[in-house]
Amino acid sequence: MTTMTEASVREFKMPDVGEGLTEAEILKWYVQPGDTVTDGQVVCEVETAKAAVELPIPYDGVVRELHFPEGTTVDVGMSIIAVDVSGGAAPAQAPAPTEAPARAEVPAQAPEKPAEAKPEGGSGRQPVLVGYGVAASSTKRRPRKSPAAAAVQAELNGHGSTPAAVKERPLAKPPVRKLAKDLGVDLTTVVPSGPDGIITREDVHAAAAPAQAAPPQPAPAPEQVTAAPSAPQPVAAASYDTTRETRIPVKGVRKATAQAMVGSAFTAPHVTEFVTVDVTRTMKLVEELKQDKDMQGLRVNPLLLIAKALLVAIKRNPEVNASWDEAAQEIVVKHYVNLGIAAATPRGLIVPNVKDAHAKTLPQLAESLGELVATAREGKTSPAAMQGGTVTITNVGVFGVDTGTPILNPGESAILAVGAIKLQPWVHKGKVKPRQVTTLALSFDHRLVDGELGSKVLADVAAVLEQPKRLITWA
Repeated sequence: MTTMTEASVREFKMPDVGEGLTEAEILKWYVQPGDTVTDGQVVCEVETAKAAVELPIPYDGVVRELHFPEGTTVDVGMSIIAVDVSGGAAPAQAPAPTEAPARAEVPAQAPEKPAEAKPEGGSGRQPVLVGYGVAASSTKRRPRKSPAAAAVQAELNGHGSTPAAVKERPLAKPPVRKLAKDLGVDLTTVVPSGPDGIITREDVHAAAAPAQAAPPQPAPAPEQVTAAPSAPQPVAAASYDTTRETRIPVKGVRKATAQAMVGSAFTAPHVTEFVTVDVTRTMKLVEELKQDKDMQGLRVNPLLLIAKALLVAIKRNPEVNASWDEAAQEIVVKHYVNLGIAAATPRGLIVPNVKDAHAKTLPQLAESLGELVATAREGKTSPAAMQGGTVTITNVGVFGVDTGTPILNPGESAILAVGAIKLQPWVHKGKVKPRQVTTLALSFDHRLVDGELGSKVLADVAAVLEQPKRLITWA
């Protein structure tokens, strides 16, 4: 490796892109050694426990080295890229590997550089807001085993004693690696037949076939059999069919969400109430607003009016918009509403919120919700957009679900679940008629909200959706 002087080389360290976050995973590098970068240019995308964030480089220069490959979890404060700011040419160097250990532990040692480079192309992540379609699945990279782990694995697989030297990383294209992962085949044990030693799909199938058709173990020798009756023997862990299971590492947003939901469920005493309501008039109003010139170009849908109905209910019952201060043993009533909208993404559940939603007109609220949707779909939701929420709406109806018992977003007082809006028989003006009907569920923190207050809020939301003219009379 070419020696780099401190005077000309700047080390860019992993920043704390959230509030007190300690680590982030490198999702994608946008530059390679030898590339010229300028101040403010985005060089990589990282995922924290809250969101995916693009990192800009703070100076001009030439990329000398990428210290960690994609898929590595790096602690905040560790250097991730070296840039020569003197303007000199970069040394010849192989691109950073795409397979990586689950976590970087030795900051002074750069990861090894394999001969294979990652093909260009997007990751295919399509974050989707709940209520606007189903999120596309994403493929997770398989962490590469360390040399020590590879040696142990070879021993467990019956390939003889611990080798003197561990094999180099096998060459295989991403689809072949995924196939091997699905079939439970260790690529280091596969004999390649492709050009330049590349492992093909046929090689993986050939390696998997003997394992699947392996004969049973021979009976023990006579001298090993005792007169005592034989007891059932436990099945060794190595004999399980690993092709029938898939293990998904829990990290980043998914890990943070899991921890937050457990903390919320077992900290705040949840109460959930339900109401079924005729929303036929609201659905008609949605269609009328779509034709209104003041709403042209804006996203107009039932969620917009449901959000407005909840804001009206909070205005009529302001005590519901509060939080619990455990340290001070106080209830903190908020005189503003940061309205959260639960969003499902391939990386997990996120809840961005519309700041000061209570002060927005209907067109302004529609515009804010539209921006929130677009940002979530692009995977660009910032940590700041997910902080400071006071109440949340989750639209489970988009999946055809009637209702649910939602768990509070940590630190918030209430969450409203909206079920599917369906045409159902309903008694209207003394006669049974087909009407648009939905079921709402409101979960609330019983330390902050008693049954009377929670019931009033839910009833007010239902009343507005049943008679949307109350948006005017109650506002």
